[in-house]
Amino acid sequence: MTWRSARLRILLLVMVGTIINYIARNSLGVLAPQLKADLAITTEQYSYIVGAFQLAYTLMQPIGGMLIDKIGLTAGFALFALAWSLANMAHGAARGWLSLAAFRGMLGMAEAAAIPAGMKTIGEWFPDRERSVAVGWFNAGTSLGAVIAPVLAAVVAKVYGWQAAFVVTGALGVLFAAAWYKFYRSPGDASYVTPQELAEIREGQRPVEASATTLRAIAKTRRFWAIAIPRFLAEPAWQTFSFWIPLYLAKERGMDITQIALFAWVPFLAADAGGILGGYLAPFLQRTRGLSLEGSRIAGISLGAVMMIAPGCVGLVASPYAAIALLSLGGFAHQIISVLINTLSADVFPKGDIAKANGLVGMAGWTGGLLFSLAIGQLADKIGYAPLFACLGAFDLIGAVWLFAMRRHLILQKA
Repeated sequence: MTWRSARLRILLLVMVGTIINYIARNSLGVLAPQLKADLAITTEQYSYIVGAFQLAYTLMQPIGGMLIDKIGLTAGFALFALAWSLANMAHGAARGWLSLAAFRGMLGMAEAAAIPAGMKTIGEWFPDRERSVAVGWFNAGTSLGAVIAPVLAAVVAKVYGWQAAFVVTGALGVLFAAAWYKFYRSPGDASYVTPQELAEIREGQRPVEASATTLRAIAKTRRFWAIAIPRFLAEPAWQTFSFWIPLYLAKERGMDITQIALFAWVPFLAADAGGILGGYLAPFLQRTRGLSLEGSRIAGISLGAVMMIAPGCVGLVASPYAAIALLSLGGFAHQIISVLINTLSADVFPKGDIAKANGLVGMAGWTGGLLFSLAIGQLADKIGYAPLFACLGAFDLIGAVWLFAMRRHLILQKA
């Protein structure tokens, strides 16, 4: 892949979409302390607001993936981007926790197609050997969006009010929807791809048995459950980072909105580095350790799971800066895991099923995230955040053991 290749331009385009998607969803977290004060929202009610997004996102992921597979990426992703933009801007009209939860649910429904669409894009455009690298850079967009969101939302809210922050962060998606619809085409239909690059893409993609074409059929396969359970156990960490770190910093570390804007983005910057490194880690392990394509993904996931012990130790440190450092290591580790689990869904399912298979795997993950967020809402004020953070490291270790047990016969098998 060269700097002038069409697939690099496609990767940059889908990264921009992911960044804008995460700017919209992560704006709520940094605005949460102000929203709780202005709209008289309790911690428990805030967990329901977060839960409304998570529930809608969870249920819609396989449906969104199925729609993307059916109507195509060009029109499908553009329509979903437009929908999430309008839903995010509507947050500015909220007058209490119920209306905010309703708008949040709409946002979750629309944003649910973003990751399945991105994975389908990579599945169409990238040879197997480049896929984990492409997913690493694509996944970095999730973290970069989370880096930008606290600063952008806090600055706009401080000058113009929290309502304007939702409008500004939402409006970015309208611009992306127009750009995507204008420029994106599949490799075979794109005028900007050369015959040589098209041949390179097609020759570099191994055939995958197309044995599952419906959501039910996918859910019955062993390969689905091998990936879905680790994703279920890994996702609570990212949901906690995305929606609860600002409140944790405000409640247990005494930070105001300005301090939160200064520090809440640091774990996501570390997550960017982890996501990119995770993409390069898999081919490195293939070359140096003789692992198979799938085995290299599993080894990287296991390494990330060990590093996830760090955020579990947040309650053991007195310094807020030490806590942020441990959370940053957790963000780094989680994105290694996330990149490689998402890559596996593109590795083991045929191209025609990638979006809905990834959506179904995502549904499993977001179910875990939803349940854990509701647990935080019920328990954080009673027992504090430390025991809840401790759970996150244990979850990923269990997920890595499960994945190894389910797919160990393929670790040394040559791709």
